[in-house]
Amino acid sequence: MKKVFAIAFTFLCLSVFGQTIDSTWFVNNYTKKEVLIPMRDGVKLFTSIYMPKDTVSKHPVILTRTPYSCMPYGEDNYSKLWRSPLATRYLKEGYIIVTQDVRGRWMSEGDFANVRPFNANKKGKDIDEASDTYDAIDWMVKNIPGNNGNVGVKGISYPGFYSTEAALSGHPALKAVSPQAPVTDWFVGDDFHHNGAMFAMDAYEFYIGFGFGRPRPEPTSVWPESDKPFTPNKYDFYYKMGALPNLTAIANRDSVWFWDTVMNHPNYDAFWKARNARVGLYNVKPAMMVVGGLFDAEDCFGAWNVFKSLEKQSPQTNSRIVEGPWYHGQWASQDGSHLGNVQFGSNTAEWYQENVELPFFNYYLKGEGSIDSLTKATIFFSGENEWHRFNSWPPAGVKMTDLFLNDENSLSFNKPSTSKPDFSEYISDPAHPVPYSEGELSHRTREYMDDDQRFAGRRPDVLSFETDVLTEDVRLAGPVIADLQVALSTTDADFVVKLIDVFPDDFSYGHNDKYLMNGYQMLVRGEIVRGKFRNSLEKPEPFVPGKVTEVKYTMPDIAHVFKKGHRIMVQIQSSWFPLVDRNPQQFLDIYKAKDSDFIKSDIKVYHDALNASKIILPVMK
Repeated sequence: MKKVFAIAFTFLCLSVFGQTIDSTWFVNNYTKKEVLIPMRDGVKLFTSIYMPKDTVSKHPVILTRTPYSCMPYGEDNYSKLWRSPLATRYLKEGYIIVTQDVRGRWMSEGDFANVRPFNANKKGKDIDEASDTYDAIDWMVKNIPGNNGNVGVKGISYPGFYSTEAALSGHPALKAVSPQAPVTDWFVGDDFHHNGAMFAMDAYEFYIGFGFGRPRPEPTSVWPESDKPFTPNKYDFYYKMGALPNLTAIANRDSVWFWDTVMNHPNYDAFWKARNARVGLYNVKPAMMVVGGLFDAEDCFGAWNVFKSLEKQSPQTNSRIVEGPWYHGQWASQDGSHLGNVQFGSNTAEWYQENVELPFFNYYLKGEGSIDSLTKATIFFSGENEWHRFNSWPPAGVKMTDLFLNDENSLSFNKPSTSKPDFSEYISDPAHPVPYSEGELSHRTREYMDDDQRFAGRRPDVLSFETDVLTEDVRLAGPVIADLQVALSTTDADFVVKLIDVFPDDFSYGHNDKYLMNGYQMLVRGEIVRGKFRNSLEKPEPFVPGKVTEVKYTMPDIAHVFKKGHRIMVQIQSSWFPLVDRNPQQFLDIYKAKDSDFIKSDIKVYHDALNASKIILPVMK
């Protein structure tokens, strides 16, 4: 989520439609106004408004509601919107650009609530983020001079959550909404947990290192000071910190109450369910365009699942999804041609901005252009590096197909034939957790989502299985399901399953690769499940030591082509550190664990006819 700042301000002036948009142009063509907009309960929200000086035409409003500040403050102090290639397009189109500090953040009044629950039964002065959006829009269309009565809402990450909630406001002026990488469910699949496993590095550094969780008793324009306890090597820092209560002690010292709240809700209880943004997605009125990144390290879950909930719960809504080969918010950046070592063959961010986002809002807010090319799903397929348009997602023709683990570290579309028990085995040792990426890292990288996995395959506590060289392309479009048959010597463990594209030994992009790509093992999708949540996120269950047990879970969707001449690989491991906190491998409340609770586990993954572990792939013919 914190990466949104860097994305918003790309340091380059752009020439759009023959005019150079720079700071002088911005001041000469736009007027800035700051207002406090009253909500129905009397609380006032600080709002920054940039209005075109052109009074001949009527202009649509594009609104972003954010907990990250609508700085800079002061009507003579203009934002550097002109440095953003995407914002520049809106400026040239003459949009009224509005940013609002959400309730309880920065210069807005009121009390802040993290992922404030939606209230479908509001009465009188009851509020939620949907009602705050309604009241804000109502004030804007009545009070901003020169507006055309049409409002759109967009936002990336946490502002993506506020965009989802905006769609539930019901205001008739709200015509189009684009939740982008929206925070959606912090226990099931977003930044803080994946299938119950704590993404401690992201969560802790957001609330403590980034300072987001510090108290803000009064409106302020000053970023809160935070006590940063970190050392440069993050693997080393989190390893030496040990069990999660040691991190909690620092959070409590800094009065970061939400971290402590999280530590007291270890299961998917009413607290988390109320913060599931999908619960209100019924009878949604505005046109919806959900945007996400196939390789979004912070929120690969939200976009897919907001869209799927819209399709299921609000089928009458004009909704669509766009997924590109992007890190968190890369679609709003200047360059979408690569992520880390993997090349995508074109500037996918520029293509999206010109051909998808701006046409979407222009059509619904200005009545200009066409959206005929914006089908239900606009999806980029990595591997072949091509955009495709579909009338449904997953597309027609997708068949969920079993890919089985076999002996001798092989993968096959044929089920194992051996009738006697057959398994691969490793020791998971919390004292030596498997790193999520290679090298000494000072921060959580975004590139790990398509990083080379050869480093992991060299470890004895990582199992690797691969197919023969593919004789034809294998196109995958949809969710990937891991279905393992395992036996543990302990009562709990995590399982990380990684789907990997193994490049040919003679592969090269052919333009002075900075990294040796021959034999590259590209992570296409990796996902974790905390074993005790294998059957229910609400009611964890211990493993029975030595008993063969199914561990089955769904990973976020993929759109990838394994090209002829490549191989498909699957890796299995039980730690992903320090991306994910270590599992003590005993059935207990990990958020209250002691350093002495961490023990080794002997883990067997079975691949015989009776207990056939497999990966279920969405194969598109």
